[in-house]
Amino acid sequence: MQELCLPAVITDQDLDRLENILSKRIRIARGEPLYRAGEVFSSLFAVRLGHFKTVYSEGHATKQIIGFQMSGEILGMEGISRPRHKCSAIALEDSEVCEIPYTRLESLLSELPSLQSHFHRMMSREIDREHQVMLLLGSMSADQRVAAFLLNLSRRYEARGFSPLHFVLRMTREDIGNYLGLTIESVSRVFSRFKKNDWIEGLPRDVKILDRKALEDLCAY
Repeated sequence: MQELCLPAVITDQDLDRLENILSKRIRIARGEPLYRAGEVFSSLFAVRLGHFKTVYSEGHATKQIIGFQMSGEILGMEGISRPRHKCSAIALEDSEVCEIPYTRLESLLSELPSLQSHFHRMMSREIDREHQVMLLLGSMSADQRVAAFLLNLSRRYEARGFSPLHFVLRMTREDIGNYLGLTIESVSRVFSRFKKNDWIEGLPRDVKILDRKALEDLCAY
């Protein structure tokens, strides 16, 4: 996670101190929960390998997917402001995380201002991500929602050194529809239109973006 999540000014000694608070690695099988809504919050989890979806279900009969996380990202931040998690984190494939006990992290952050500042920026990005989802669901057409979803994945894979134009969708069409506020049929129709327009190819899981600018223009990026 160093390139994505740590400030460039952190020293090797401070990095060692950060690594020392990682209590253990946890492997999660596909479809299994890392934690569930309502469980007591005690740790954050850095995704080392694999992909997750976070599902909000607190007090709701219908579960709502609120995000998809991949390697280099942190799970569990929604629990910082309350004693219990308000969503569940489910593995989309066999995955591995590093557990970060929050009380130990807080103590370290108080001693390392640069790391504390960076952590606050990470939390701010998470809030911004939630606002973007609200905008996505509130003002975009079905085509725009799917295009924005693909472009978001593209940028995140690119930041990790992977191809921004060719990647595998670890989530199902049902998951994508739930996240975007669309039916499975709507998601499938949009993908078919994009494929017919020669904007993408592949599918259903292996996606290759052929015309990224067309997707960006559609979303007015």
